[in-house]
Amino acid sequence: MEQIQLILTPQQAADEKQIQKAVANSLHLPFADIQDVRIIRRSVDARQRNIKVLLTVEPVIKDTPLLPEEGKPHYQDVHHSKRQVVIVGAGPAGLFAALTLLENGIKPVILERGKEVSERKRDIAILNRNEGINTESNYCFGEGGAGTFSDGKLFSRSKKRGNMQRVMELFHYHGAIENVLYEAHAHIGSDKLPGIIRNMRETIIEKGGEVNFGKKVTELLFADSSRRRIAGVRCEDGTEYKGEAVILAIGHSAHDTYRMLANSGVRVETKGFAMGVRVEHPQALINRLMYKPLRTAANGDDLIRLLGNASYSLVTQVEGRGVYSFCMCPGGHIVPAGSSKDGCVVNGMSASHRNSPYANSGIVVEIRPEDIEDSEKLTSNNEKQVNADGLAGLRFQEYVERLAAEHGEAPDKAPAQRLRDFVEGKPSKDLPPCSYLPGIVVSRLDLWLPDIISKRLQQGFRDFARKYPGFLTNDAVILGVESRSSSAVRIPRDKETLQHVETEGLFPCGEGAGYAGGITSSALDGINAALYIAQHPAG
Repeated sequence: MEQIQLILTPQQAADEKQIQKAVANSLHLPFADIQDVRIIRRSVDARQRNIKVLLTVEPVIKDTPLLPEEGKPHYQDVHHSKRQVVIVGAGPAGLFAALTLLENGIKPVILERGKEVSERKRDIAILNRNEGINTESNYCFGEGGAGTFSDGKLFSRSKKRGNMQRVMELFHYHGAIENVLYEAHAHIGSDKLPGIIRNMRETIIEKGGEVNFGKKVTELLFADSSRRRIAGVRCEDGTEYKGEAVILAIGHSAHDTYRMLANSGVRVETKGFAMGVRVEHPQALINRLMYKPLRTAANGDDLIRLLGNASYSLVTQVEGRGVYSFCMCPGGHIVPAGSSKDGCVVNGMSASHRNSPYANSGIVVEIRPEDIEDSEKLTSNNEKQVNADGLAGLRFQEYVERLAAEHGEAPDKAPAQRLRDFVEGKPSKDLPPCSYLPGIVVSRLDLWLPDIISKRLQQGFRDFARKYPGFLTNDAVILGVESRSSSAVRIPRDKETLQHVETEGLFPCGEGAGYAGGITSSALDGINAALYIAQHPAG
């Protein structure tokens, strides 16, 4: 079977017979010879007035033998395996590492500090009602990691080595709908992803692996006093788990774990990251800006039905730093995404239908290590400021989150400002309707955000408005702060072996290690770590 590129109208792309007809015309074959069409990739080009849907398809031609089924994993029973690996964290890096170990006959033992996904839902509901945060079970911590309840987008800008399609196949095998295999910007949705995560857990347990909840790792165990080889971990409750390797898939918000590593003599480093705000517009406005036909067409509802609510991807440069959109959620909601009681953090999510009247996105500013070298002046806490410990970025992150909490309202109301007021440096007398359930309060984000963030954001929004007139409006609102787009810490590892540069058998991976940025790249990072372990038995 050969792959064919098609350029269709939205109406044609929504009709299976029209797709088959286009394939038949492309191959100069009778329509009846096209038995089936498998979509490999789908994307939308909305840059011109006539919107096009770009499809890469694989046709099944009459009388052509079918290829054997691909993508189905073959998990081994590891109940009695002599090889065991400890995995710290049940996010995408940890789960996909565990599934890969199963395929290679190795027993995975997952230790997750938070709760299983159903119990985690209840804690998140309490958080959304503005009744306080469980610091071990929230949007950051718990089964599935930070992505489970914050949109479930399966898209990565990463150019990482490995088979990204394999990640999509495993999601599909565990319950994701078929379009994750071909959509250019695949999206599962926060309402669907928990069930898929649960299916992954059941696969791991059924085949002999372990998934342990409420197991916060507080100490590393070393094979000898030189600390050159890892032997296992100790949890807060005193239980110990040992294995031939330890995969650290801790997620980007495990600040206490970073400090534990630094205090244990395991080297960590400050890395570049990004911080900013979350902006929310009426979805109808974003649809008009992104889908040009909506500005004049009378059949706008039909176009939205065929293509879905519009999203955007924005990027500019301000004073040598990138300012860009992050985790754009069409038809979504803004959610409280902190993991402590003294900080205010926001993020975005959307359910599978993406049908809320709001469109939100993080708009963040690139922060480089040299931007926070003066962190002693920027961080007002009692912790000794030693940039050499690799935690300067983390301290700056926490400082801005505390500022947001101080200018919001306890426990989780977020500080907010109308968008144009923020850019023009004016106070907002009131605020527009907003999807953020805990609530918002009027605040001068333009005054209290550090200048390295606020000034660049203001110019960035002006740049975006030049590209999309109407984007800069007081019908939009910004909330503070969007600070967890990536980790401010990197746990350094060898490029080839993926092990920590100074500790054999310790495999930092995923967002928490500073080597991934989202669900798919984290999952792929976990797969790669597990493959190396499988191919290189300890001893």
